[in-house]
Amino acid sequence: MSIQDKNDYNNYNLNTNTNPPILSLIVPVYNEKDSISLLLKNISNSIKIPISVEIVYDKEDDNTLPVVKDIKNKFDFPINVIKNIYGNGALNAIKTGLHSFDADACVVIMADGSDDLNSINGMYGLFCQGFHIVCGSRYMKNGQQIGGPKFKKFLSTFAGKSLFYLTGLPTSDVTNSFKLYSKESIKSINIESSGGFEIGMEIVVKSYLNGLAISEVPTFWKDRFAGTSNFKLKQWLPFYLRWYLKILFSRKPKKIIYNKIRKVGF
Repeated sequence: MSIQDKNDYNNYNLNTNTNPPILSLIVPVYNEKDSISLLLKNISNSIKIPISVEIVYDKEDDNTLPVVKDIKNKFDFPINVIKNIYGNGALNAIKTGLHSFDADACVVIMADGSDDLNSINGMYGLFCQGFHIVCGSRYMKNGQQIGGPKFKKFLSTFAGKSLFYLTGLPTSDVTNSFKLYSKESIKSINIESSGGFEIGMEIVVKSYLNGLAISEVPTFWKDRFAGTSNFKLKQWLPFYLRWYLKILFSRKPKKIIYNKIRKVGF
């Protein structure tokens, strides 16, 4: 474990599940007291494999933390609370989570309930078949996006579809943050992102160019039901554009490298 600061909140974890986690869910939070309880309930109801949940926060006064402390014993999976060590913001929270999880793979999910948690079971199934990254795709067949700014949706759709057809990138939704990453894929790259949620696009682009096997599953995304989105389109657009151009003008990998095959659920 590269990060030991899972602080005193872990002392409250009396989890009785004896199955070791095989998948970690990374949840960056910023004052999510109105949504975190429902998210944890949905995780419990939706995901059918042994998991752990890594909640990454910026500051000790985040109003998410007291709620987690009060309810974490009600769930049969470990809930770890981790201090963001790279600096405030969603990007650094995700980086902290990616560099601290113990399982063979992780999935980044948002605390606002916008992601379709049922898709994680299918993601893990493809991971067990040897894929290093499995993207939740809103823009493939049976995928869907509900709500959100129209211009942001247009740009996201254009980026995903154009790269899919022009470069052979095996996902039509490269900008979605909702992805499964193998431990090997995270260890194989140096994360350079300095803006925001483009970190997911960076990881996919670099992994694809390194030849790692990537796949996707259909998912639906719905706009958040509580709080305010931290997505800053105008500020972060140049960072997305960097990775768009990177893959557009790079050579395709000569061969695809698969992960080891696993028995589903183990």
